[in-house]
Parts: sequence; C-alpha cells; structure tokens
Amino acid sequence: LVQKNNNEHISHERRSCYLRCFLQSNMVIQPATAMTTMKACQGSGYGAPEDMLKVETSVKIPSLADIPKRQRKDWAIIKVHAVALAPGDCRVLGGKTAPLQGPPSFPYTPGGDVCGTITELDSDAPADLPFKIGERVCAMFHEAPRGALGEYAAVHVSSVCSKVPDNVRSVGAASLGSSGPAAIALFDRIKEGDRVLILGAGGGVGSLLCQLDRIKGASFVAGVSSDSDRLTEKPLAVDAAVDYTKRDPFDKEVWQSKKFDVIIDLASGGWLKLLEKSKSGKESIVKTAKEGGRYLTLCPDESTFEAHTWWAILKIFLFPALWRAMYSRLTTRGRLPKYTYAIGLPSKRTDLDRILQFVSDDQVVPCIDSRGPFPFTTEGIVAAFKLQESRHVKGKVVICVADE
Repeated sequence: LVQKNNNEHISHERRSCYLRCFLQSNMVIQPATAMTTMKACQGSGYGAPEDMLKVETSVKIPSLADIPKRQRKDWAIIKVHAVALAPGDCRVLGGKTAPLQGPPSFPYTPGGDVCGTITELDSDAPADLPFKIGERVCAMFHEAPRGALGEYAAVHVSSVCSKVPDNVRSVGAASLGSSGPAAIALFDRIKEGDRVLILGAGGGVGSLLCQLDRIKGASFVAGVSSDSDRLTEKPLAVDAAVDYTKRDPFDKEVWQSKKFDVIIDLASGGWLKLLEKSKSGKESIVKTAKEGGRYLTLCPDESTFEAHTWWAILKIFLFPALWRAMYSRLTTRGRLPKYTYAIGLPSKRTDLDRILQFVSDDQVVPCIDSRGPFPFTTEGIVAAFKLQESRHVKGKVVICVADE
C-alpha cells in the first residue's frame, strides 16, 4: 500500500513507480527447469494431417530423466528453433510403416529433423562431444522421425547431431538434418569432369546436389523437375533443365548424342525407364557400365510405399538393389550403367558436419520452400504436412518453432 506522506497525496506517477518496485522486489523468478509443460504438436492417431494434428499447450516437457539411465549419456534436451519435414514424417503419420516406425502410443509428437539450443546434457556424456549446453545443434531423427515438433525435444547426440556454425540460420540448419548427409553420400560418388543428370533435382536432396556437384568439379549438371526455371536460377544454377510434365528427359536427343556419366535418381522409377528404353532398342542418355556409366539412387521404384514387416522392407529396398547391382556389373555391362543403391542415412555426424561447413563457407545455400517457413500453429503444421505429402516441394518444408 502507498499511503499519504506528510498529509499529502503521492502523485499517481510516483504511486505507480513504487508499486512496480514493490512487485519486482517480491517477485519469484521461476527457472526454466521448473517448467513441466510446453506447447507441442500432437498426432492423435494414424490418418490425414487435418484430422490428426493439433498444437496443444500442456504437453510434458521431455527430460533426460525419462530416458533409461544406461542410454542417458547419448541424449540431450534442446530448446527447439526449427523442424524440417521429410517423406518419413508423412509415412509415420499415415500409418504406412506403423509396426516399424510408428509411435509406441498416442498422442505422439511428430517431426524428426531439428535445430535447437542445448539445455540439458548428461553428466556422463561423451567427453569428445563437439558442443555443450547453450550451443546450437542440428540433428537427424534417431530410429524414427518423431519427437521434434515441440518447444523442447530430446536428440541423440552420439549419432547424427552436429554443432551449427554461428553464421548458419536455424531454419537452414534444420533443413539439413537428413537431406544433408544423403546429399553428401551421393556427392562422394561424383568424379571430376562427370556429366551428371539429377532426377528430382528440385527437392531437398536434389537442391543440395545441384550445388555440390559443381564443387566436385562436374563438367555439366542437368536437372529434371516440374519447375525447370527454378533449377537454372541461383543458387541451383544447373546447365540445363527439363520439366518432366512436358517432356520425357530420356528421349532428349542432345543427351542421347552426348551421354551422361552419372544419373542420380531422387524421384523413383528411373531404372525402370532405362530398362524400357534398353529393351526397345532406343538410344540411352547414359553411358553403359563398360563405358564407366553409373546410376545412383536413394529411392525404391515407387515414391510412396507401405510396409508393415521387415520382410516387406527387404523386398522393396534390398532384394531389387542387390539383383540390379549384380546383373548391371555382369550380364548387362554393355547395355546399362552400373546400378548402386547409395545408403543415405548414416549413423555418425561426419557428413552432417561437412554439409554445415559448406553452408558456413557460402559454397552451398540451404533451399527452403518459399511457401514457408510455416508457423508453429495447428494450421501452419497441417499446411506443411500437406505440402510434404504433395511431393511438389521446392527444397525443404520447414516449420519455425521459436526465434533463434
């Protein structure tokens, strides 16, 4: 209470000032660790984004105490800045790989690739970790794309988790979580002087490869996408581009006369097209294995798939890849390029470190779809998932959770 002083009323301005001082001097500031709930996106079940996703405000904040003690040293808690979506996020939400990647219970927090600031590390964390509390990291999902779309998240620091350079924005860093290492895995297979064709050049991995192949010294880089104009503009700046909705790139005469050394298929189905052209006797656009031609992919034949057992996964990914790798090196060396299914999801941080360094050195620009970054609201997250589902993403779909 502010009372009269010397029988005079204290002015309204001074009364307000005294009241503020009183409140501030008696206020208890709660530390961040005392918080128990946060805002997070919740998936209530398997189904369409508009039916299953909603941002809730009373979700339990993850803690290292929730993790079994023997595993705790490999994890950290981060304050999330941005989350990038990938096809796996939509597969999990749609229940297409439910027994293998689905959440143990509902509701669950979706999202796998993330960038944020470390708030909690275990006292027994590995001594060689290249980051500490208070520093920004970006991480690829661990085991399954879940757990990132909240104000706080748990990340596996002993696998694909890297410190973010100061000059790299969180939105860009999040976009590199899984796309960056996948692009590096393909980048390492390109040789100086190669003529390279990238199918699906406008997506998350493709947008990086268009730039990385130049760093490797490729003599000619061409891209295929539904937005061919974007491919020829900076930062992608390919030498030639084809809109596959208007023309079949496998029938392009100038490419048949001057063949590619490498086809990188990020869109699915390219190998089947090569087989079709080979059987029909038409001229190929890529050199044969005998001539040094290579076909690299990260994708099965169908861009969308459903698998509920490990046997089904092997039939989609492993068996066709092994068979093609064998016959393209033995019986069809004079007709087809050498087939390689490149494993794009590493278990160590090395490749993520490398792509972050390229970005920090201004050699590569992370490409975020211009319709984002999407806001951290129910409407924003639903729109982001629907865009990812459409398979017409220009770069990466990113959701901005908090300011850096």
